Amino acid sequence: MFEYDAEKHYPKETESRVVIRFQDCDPLRHLNNAKYFDYFFNAREDQVPKLYGLEVIDLIRKYKAAWVVYNHNISYVKPAMVGEWVRIMSRILWHNENTILVEYYMTDDSKTQLKTVLWSTMRYVTLAEGKSTNHEGAVVDFLEATSLKRDDIWDFSIKERVKQLNMELKKS
Repeated sequence: MFEYDAEKHYPKETESRVVIRFQDCDPLRHLNNAKYFDYFFNAREDQVPKLYGLEVIDLIRKYKAAWVVYNHNISYVKPAMVGEWVRIMSRILWHNENTILVEYYMTDDSKTQLKTVLWSTMRYVTLAEGKSTNHEGAVVDFLEATSLKRDDIWDFSIKERVKQLNMELKKS
């Protein structure tokens, strides 16, 4: 279970290095569009316990609520190719009392070329009724500790976000 520690630094971004598998690619050797979701979600699922000491299933069991996706917005910039090593980053860009926006993005291994950006908007709902509910307890602590809290995120589109990320990659 996540326990907030004021003395601890909580990274705002997760990062994984993965190879694009043959079985996940189309005949042109590009990562299949639907498979990007698997790569993104698996990378975050692997990193959150390592970085934050949190198994999301523990929050689900304790609060009897979970996040469900109600919107995906994805931009395919450059194809990920079979056998290629890539970096996958994720971060909570924004949250309020019952919703989170998670950004996932993929780059080449050297983090110089953006491949894909995904925004997943999720609502926190009860397990029993599937009705929206507010974040509480350790969930709030986790979100406060790890979210970027970008209130300006709604001021631009994912297309504009792709431009921003490309500029950031070129600077570093």
